[in-house]
Amino acid sequence: MKKTILLLLLISFSFQALPWGKTGHRIVGLIAEKHLSKKARKNIEKILKTETLAEVSNHMDFIKSNDAYDHMSPWHYATIPDGMTYDEAGTPEEGDIIQTLNRLIAELKTKQFTDEDEAFALKCLVHLIGDIHQPLHVGNGEDKGGNDVKLEYFWSSSNLHRVWDSGIIDGQDYSYTEYVEWLDHASAEEISAWQSAGILDWAAESVSYRPQIYDLPESKKISYQYDYENLELLNKRLLQAGIRLAGILNEIYG
Repeated sequence: MKKTILLLLLISFSFQALPWGKTGHRIVGLIAEKHLSKKARKNIEKILKTETLAEVSNHMDFIKSNDAYDHMSPWHYATIPDGMTYDEAGTPEEGDIIQTLNRLIAELKTKQFTDEDEAFALKCLVHLIGDIHQPLHVGNGEDKGGNDVKLEYFWSSSNLHRVWDSGIIDGQDYSYTEYVEWLDHASAEEISAWQSAGILDWAAESVSYRPQIYDLPESKKISYQYDYENLELLNKRLLQAGIRLAGILNEIYG
């Protein structure tokens, strides 16, 4: 009985720690695939072989079970306190998502890899571009990216980070392929504007959404109304992540 309870607690903890959730990351990967140039698609297929961008999008979460990758945990997020810029906040010694994305892009362009090989670097890039567009992965430094904001979501105990990782997405009851069919309708103007923004812009966008995301009732009980008020923003971030990932990959491989 004790073993069963421990197992359930471990599963619950792991679920809370997942950024965007598996479905969210696959959505980002599939959107990117649909916006690759022919040349980029061909070159990426040579690297990933039988796997797709959607299929590798959760790789950085899967390897968390291996202690050898513990040093990569801080690479999933950045901390920018309210009222500060990224430069003012400073880069932590162990690195963060902004520093890591810049390094991965440089490595993929030069083919000089710090950690493992090209396939590994590419899988990390796919995942982290998804992460930085989840607004709570650019945290305020006070509540572990919303993980410490305990609340009741549709009458079950949860936290703000989990709601944004998977709660709202899973509540739409779509597979990731269905979600992409619903979502992937960016205009040419939007694509151009989104792909022209840099990594610091992506992080600044996430920071700018804090007032909306943290607008919670005093009771900390949320359900349909919160989803209604935030689904459009969440979907925009998923779509932007996929479009921007495609733009970076077309630049590297196209």
